[in-house]
Amino acid sequence: MLLRFLIMISIGVALIVGGTFALLLINSYLPLDRFYILYRGVAWLSNRIESVAVFAIVAFPVLILIVQWRQLISYLSALAARVETIELSSNEKVALPAILKDTEVHIDLMKSRLKEKELLAKQAEQRKNDLVVYLAHDLKTPISSIIGYLTLLRDEKQISQELHDRYVQVALNNAERLDDLINEFFEITRFNLAHVSLQYSTVPLNRMLEQMLFELHPLLADKQLSYRLELPDELELTCDVDKMQRVFDNLLRNAVYYSFEASEITITAEVSDSTLKLHFQNSGFTIPPEKLERIFEQFYRLDSSRSTQYGGAGLGLAIAKQIVELHHGRITAVSSDNQIRFTIELPRLRKEKVAAQ
Repeated sequence: MLLRFLIMISIGVALIVGGTFALLLINSYLPLDRFYILYRGVAWLSNRIESVAVFAIVAFPVLILIVQWRQLISYLSALAARVETIELSSNEKVALPAILKDTEVHIDLMKSRLKEKELLAKQAEQRKNDLVVYLAHDLKTPISSIIGYLTLLRDEKQISQELHDRYVQVALNNAERLDDLINEFFEITRFNLAHVSLQYSTVPLNRMLEQMLFELHPLLADKQLSYRLELPDELELTCDVDKMQRVFDNLLRNAVYYSFEASEITITAEVSDSTLKLHFQNSGFTIPPEKLERIFEQFYRLDSSRSTQYGGAGLGLAIAKQIVELHHGRITAVSSDNQIRFTIELPRLRKEKVAAQ
């Protein structure tokens, strides 16, 4: 638009200069007797050429500005009208005047990005709604079982101590399962760690993981699983211990749930001056690439079964990813040849830096 304005100014100046010379030539060569009126007009203009030039120099830019302003208004009107009619569900390309070609391209790009975000939001919302339905359905089973066994304990006064203890244990197991399901609901409602602050401290990593594996012993024993913990002696990790425990717990439980029976879970480390890499590996069915790409999405579950007994709400890995990223690290997953490996890469912070934080 600026270029067009400058061109129009140049044309106007050229016309003024050319017109001035033309008037002078006409004034010099026209026969006075035959073109008296024209001669007088030319003479009048010649005597006032400076005023005419000044007027023309002022008038031309004003005229050009008016024309350009009207064109700008028409372009903006066309743009506004087109934006109002944009539908994300339509694949129709945006059509604007040629001068707004760049704007047209940017609007098409923005439209495609908005469609992609809208689709992802709908998918996440649908997974969340499905999970709520599944959890609500699964709540009925432990509640019915608890009510049933407590009713038996109330009505059957003469049952043996062994049977009494068995009923109590079943009711307790279902109560614990019910507690887990309720916690799943809490996870869904509070899934947002964007503004969580970290409380850094330094912990012996060997001892921390040994304790967590010891607490998982019943689950390991059920599937005849063994584990191998290979970390350098006296290896320390500076992190928010509570949140990082949650990450490790999720990875270890997933390794247990998805391992072949009588197989081994290994935890190894790669240590450098600036980074720490932890590898959690287990033997299990290879995760297809299309599922591996989505494994850290919220509410995504590898097991499409309706039961939440093992799958959880599909929040564990999504929350683990957020926690690791809050520590300025990253978490990745690979799977091939019936092996599954998760890798956590974290920066190694010095104690004095932690104290400053």
